[in-house]
Amino acid sequence: MEQHDYDVVIVGGGAAGLSAALVLGRARRRVAVIDAGAPRNAPAAHMQGFLSRDGMPPADFLELGRGEVTGYGVEIIDGAVTEIEPGFLVRLANRETLTARRILLATGVSDDLPDIRGVRERWGRDLLHCPYCHGWEVRDQPLGVFATHPDAVMHALLVRQWSDDVIFFAHTADVSAPERVQLAARGIPVIDGEVAGLVVEDDQLTGVRIADGRIVTRTAVFIRPRNVPHPDGVLAGLGIDVSAEGFVAIDRDGRTSRPGVSAAGNIVDPRGSVIAAAGAATTAAMAINTDLVQEDVAGDVQRAS
Repeated sequence: MEQHDYDVVIVGGGAAGLSAALVLGRARRRVAVIDAGAPRNAPAAHMQGFLSRDGMPPADFLELGRGEVTGYGVEIIDGAVTEIEPGFLVRLANRETLTARRILLATGVSDDLPDIRGVRERWGRDLLHCPYCHGWEVRDQPLGVFATHPDAVMHALLVRQWSDDVIFFAHTADVSAPERVQLAARGIPVIDGEVAGLVVEDDQLTGVRIADGRIVTRTAVFIRPRNVPHPDGVLAGLGIDVSAEGFVAIDRDGRTSRPGVSAAGNIVDPRGSVIAAAGAATTAAMAINTDLVQEDVAGDVQRAS
């Protein structure tokens, strides 16, 4: 049987990648996790909704996870993957190469934020995206929702669950009459006019500035950014099937259209929370180990015959 450096190379060292590494390490597989060090939730002070880890800082969660997986012999390699060739040959940005029998993609996504003054600086603080992740922390506060995504109206209706003081900022979107009826029925006023920026005082969001000069008092704002899988160059090189938006298509066990390559986490579903990404990766890791066992058995049978 051809020898490889690793049974599995996992590309991405977030919740999905480390959860898969934990399963595979415990299965006594030779595993490397390649971590580019750019977790999606890095700007957030805390992560929520992960049972037993609710409120933990994301960096602490990853440090704890790294410690757990390395205890099972998993190798963590800090670096970025630039190319994966069939077989599999994994090339890193520092020109190092690794070989693996299987690949698990857990590289996540990046959030393409709107070009509004102050948005990038406040991202993950009081400029938020997920009400399930952050709604409790800003409950009963004056909240806003920017219409920067086709699903922005639904987003506003969700945010209304956490506060009865929610304003919908139309920005550059055309809000239809039926949508205005829905928003009005939930007591959500619509502010027409392009948003010029955020008003910040003493490192705290205090309002939203409209292009015509109006300032609307708000203490937190929600948006739906466009999600971009990364690194998309690696996906293109593998030639695996993706959706129209660029997210990886998988079967129920996390397998992609290319044999030997699996995927889990936000690179598959950008809506997935940390705990959902970890769970999906656990399922994918179990399937990978089963595939490897079957391959090992087939090789043993051939050699014995």
